[in-house]
Amino acid sequence: MVDTISNETFYGLILALGAFFLATFLTPIYTYFAYKYHFWKKQKQKTMTGEDLPVMTKLHARKFKRAFPTMAGIIGVVTVGLVTVICNLNREQTWLPLVGFLGGSVVGLIDDIINVFGSGRGAAGLRAPVKFAMITILGLLMGWWFAVKLGWTTIEVPFIGAMEVGVVGMILIFAFAVVATSNAVNISDGLDGLAGGLALMAYGAYGVIALFQGQWMLTAFCLTVVGWLLSYIWFNVPPARFMMGDTGSFAIGAGLGVVAMMTNSFFLLPVIGILFVVEAGSSLLQMFWKKVFKKKLFISAPIHHHLEAKGWNEAKIVMRFWVIAGVFAIIGVFLAAQGIDGIGVFSPGVASGTQASATVTQLEGTDAQAQE
Repeated sequence: MVDTISNETFYGLILALGAFFLATFLTPIYTYFAYKYHFWKKQKQKTMTGEDLPVMTKLHARKFKRAFPTMAGIIGVVTVGLVTVICNLNREQTWLPLVGFLGGSVVGLIDDIINVFGSGRGAAGLRAPVKFAMITILGLLMGWWFAVKLGWTTIEVPFIGAMEVGVVGMILIFAFAVVATSNAVNISDGLDGLAGGLALMAYGAYGVIALFQGQWMLTAFCLTVVGWLLSYIWFNVPPARFMMGDTGSFAIGAGLGVVAMMTNSFFLLPVIGILFVVEAGSSLLQMFWKKVFKKKLFISAPIHHHLEAKGWNEAKIVMRFWVIAGVFAIIGVFLAAQGIDGIGVFSPGVASGTQASATVTQLEGTDAQAQE
């Protein structure tokens, strides 16, 4: 078992390095076209409820005084797509994560194109309900494949164990994971390097969980995303050279939601992605507070803008959020190792009508054939 884990970890690390170097190679190409064709990010002037954004506009005015290209997530889409298709494609383990990653990127790309080449008024991109509908459809379609084609109709509930939810229930849970995570990552992408660092921690944690479940190719997929994110952060630490845009944030979020479902660790997602929850939760709480109490709870939302308004500089917020994300990623892996789902250490869960051990054996056999 130890030798197998060592070999498969080495394979995943090779893919991570390949993704890092490929993304680093592609970055100057993207930069050339971004500056030549003016992929400038337009600052949003309105909230999703149609209100002005005076605080955020003031805080980030300096960024938009210079040419600031967006859509750099295209680099990640090409990198992860190529590495996975060429080296790591597997029906049971990597089809869905790759479809989620690429499908989320398409939704984000449409939004970015409207932002870059549109008028720049109002929301400066797709309207929120339209994006929500598109990502929901993607989540439902993938949830159908997960439940019907792969046969997953049970979900692990902490301290309880496997719970049968049926095909419809699993489709809805899967879609919720994709929609919630996509929007949370998108909301978090507001400071240089913030979303990239948080996502790197989350994908790294899920890569470890998948590894000890015997899902080697899923581990390699997670590490491939980590490799791209390392390259992205290299170029995107403050002051950023570019932004990943919705192309990158929706790809990362949708892919992460799928990975959480593939490892049957849906209920660990709020732990491993704690700051995504905080970021999205602060925005929702702000909207609720203004609607109910007719005043703002935070100076500006999400929470990273509130901290900016309180006087924290951008680098301090980003780096401290990275530290928190790393700590909670470790906690998430620890909880998975303790078997809080009630069925053992790093268990991948139960597919409908089968025993967990049979599922693991099947996946391991498939992987062995794929890599021989």
